[in-house]
Amino acid sequence: MTGAVSLLSTYADKAKLNPSLDENGYTKALQDTSWADGLRGIAAVFVMFSHLTMAFARWIVIPCYGKNGAAYLMQRPIFRLVAQGSAWVAIFIILSGFVNSLKAVKLARAGQTEPALSNLAISSFRRSFRLVLPATAATILSWFITQLGAYDTAKKSDAYWLYTTSPNPSSSWGTAAEDLVHAIRTTWTYNPENPYDQPQWALLYLLQGSMFVFTALLVTINLTPRWRILTIMLLYFWSWNWGIKLGDPMVGVNVFTGIILAELNHSEYPLRFSKLSPILAPPLVVCGLVLMSFPSQFQDWAPWSDFLQRMFFKIAPRNAEMSRFWPTIGAQVLTFTVVMSPHLRRALGHRWFLWLGKISFPLYLLHGSFMRSILAWMLFSRQHLTEIEEEGHKYTRYPLPGRLTFVVVMPIFMLLLFTATHFWAIKVEPHFGKITKMAEDIMFGKSEHNTALPLRKD
Repeated sequence: MTGAVSLLSTYADKAKLNPSLDENGYTKALQDTSWADGLRGIAAVFVMFSHLTMAFARWIVIPCYGKNGAAYLMQRPIFRLVAQGSAWVAIFIILSGFVNSLKAVKLARAGQTEPALSNLAISSFRRSFRLVLPATAATILSWFITQLGAYDTAKKSDAYWLYTTSPNPSSSWGTAAEDLVHAIRTTWTYNPENPYDQPQWALLYLLQGSMFVFTALLVTINLTPRWRILTIMLLYFWSWNWGIKLGDPMVGVNVFTGIILAELNHSEYPLRFSKLSPILAPPLVVCGLVLMSFPSQFQDWAPWSDFLQRMFFKIAPRNAEMSRFWPTIGAQVLTFTVVMSPHLRRALGHRWFLWLGKISFPLYLLHGSFMRSILAWMLFSRQHLTEIEEEGHKYTRYPLPGRLTFVVVMPIFMLLLFTATHFWAIKVEPHFGKITKMAEDIMFGKSEHNTALPLRKD
């Protein structure tokens, strides 16, 4: 209870709005890159919303009811972004490319190529640890509560995303240990799959993307900014062809977009066009959000998605995946607009959004386990198993509760979830930072440990 009260106080502190931009505020706003944390936080929240939608409101996934049929408000463009998890994962990958290349690009533009290369090496090293360690901890936590039967209610519920992502307990603790090792290993292998935490499928591609950043900038760091951007643009278009061979065709295009945005961030163009931001940014943002709303199925049902589907067949590269092509393009349009707009940067730099950015990775890792355990118990504990028919098959499950139950339960669940992620961010994440620093000191030779093969002294 004390933690919840403390968190509510934090909410109140963050509710104070930043002042609007004045005539001399454009340069300062365009120098601030904290907007990336704010946008990352929003993306994490919408990934969680997409899983809630898949669990309790799957009707939002389709663009309307039948060919040219009626559409509810939440099925229409922009409103349906609560169901577009892949679009928000694209935002994650773009921001990964942006943040990982930002300092190296700045140093390269200043002619400091050796510090830029050193920064690339260190950031890539740290990135690996800061992804793998928290993900492994979250997997162990989910594995442990699985063995205790915490997901049993979710497994028997009629909430689609809950019962399809809830693993069964292992037959013995010995088998459970083997299953844990298998889950950790397959999280980081081709076609990643983690039975204890399904959202971790994207982490391999985030790690892969950081390696793309390192490799691309390693090759182009000595080029002039103009030739470096042209080379990265060539890699962008080339990656539409070979990206599919690496398991996900959208990683390369999004990461290279992030590098291009980092170059753009350090150029004079955002400042040059800053006065036009109030005119150009709104339609570009709307365009990006509409493209991000492109449904993953039944695209020909609604006129707007049918138009985009026909355009896809005309302009998309051969290896592009239709359900993710337009959401990816939309995410790129949105992030480009933010980089060019001091007003959007200032808005996304609000303390609320920065706080969401701080807890974004814990939220991404923990929300699935909380939904399958605490939320399932809160929603279905008073329900009785009922025979339900689905696609010609009969199942015995807990039926979805009424709307009033959701109205009462969801605010309580959100408070518990955000309190837990806030605690993870301030109490658990620092330990991963310490482990990463310790490994860096040892493996980079910063400590006094002897080398594995002592150097000759002659």
